[in-house]
Amino acid sequence: MIDRRSALVIAAKFSALGLSALALASCGKAPQTPAAKDTITFSILSTESAQNMESYWKPILADMEKQTGLKVKPFFSSNYSSLIVAMGAKQTDVGWFSNQSGLEAVRRSNGEVFARTFDPSGTDGYRSVIIVPADSKIQSVQDLLKCDKSLNFGIGDKKSTSGTLAPMTYVFIPANKKPEDCFKTVISANHQANLFAVANGKLDAGTNNSTAIGLSKARGEGVTDKVRIIWQSPTLPEDPIVWRKDLDPAIKEKLRQFFLTYAQGDTPQAEQQRGYLKKLSIGGFKPADDSHLLVVREMEATEQLGLAREAGDPAKIAAAQKTLDQIKSERVAAEGKAGLASTPAN
Repeated sequence: MIDRRSALVIAAKFSALGLSALALASCGKAPQTPAAKDTITFSILSTESAQNMESYWKPILADMEKQTGLKVKPFFSSNYSSLIVAMGAKQTDVGWFSNQSGLEAVRRSNGEVFARTFDPSGTDGYRSVIIVPADSKIQSVQDLLKCDKSLNFGIGDKKSTSGTLAPMTYVFIPANKKPEDCFKTVISANHQANLFAVANGKLDAGTNNSTAIGLSKARGEGVTDKVRIIWQSPTLPEDPIVWRKDLDPAIKEKLRQFFLTYAQGDTPQAEQQRGYLKKLSIGGFKPADDSHLLVVREMEATEQLGLAREAGDPAKIAAAQKTLDQIKSERVAAEGKAGLASTPAN
């Protein structure tokens, strides 16, 4: 999901971005007024073409309408910032986000994590990767980090976790390098576009993730055998489902019940629902809260510490280290709490 970093600064330009970002980025018209009590707008991150995403989500949204009794309007966008702005402007009510964009929705758009996805394979998490053409002479990220301006590189959206944040945190910042200083060109696109561009030799290397590559292989798109992975990140958390904090509590409960029961059980209906989700590499949904985002907050803080060290500013280094230590403490506490909650009482 690459949604991971210069970007539109939402806090500074929130009002200016508003409707213009939505108009430019969405595949349809964004709602212009808050939803009626029996209607919600569900935002969907288009990690590939909006047409594909619409076909995959259509039966799921239909089931959501049937189970909740709400009318559900979809809002598709490949622009992460527009999804964040839309929620802050109350033009969307709930949505499927990447971790980085979900974090921004929580910070800036009154969002709140209430559920998260899990992978149908049972693996709890995914990995950011860097790919090259299968026949490329590039063997490792060290070949990329020569930074001789000879290569064309594909990166994700500024708010993409696997497309930008992870490779910046684990590859470029530790090497004290910036993509714009390393490569001949740096092109930002979604995972599907970067995958095809690398497979077809239009890019020498690009970021992606294990989920997008797995989906492409399962769909028989014929490009995964044309690329080779030269780097992969540690395991990243699955995607959050975020709603507005000020959403009607009755609507929240209907949505909570839908997500936490969808595709569960041994019925033919549940099996069919799992089939819908499998096309998105989703096995189902689990309850979550904002602590789900601590991992990406830690990655973000690690990146900021690296940038502070690069600048050589002792005050910035100390501040960044303090922030990172605090987030690590929060994460340890949250993991301990989760462990206690899962331990049966004697």
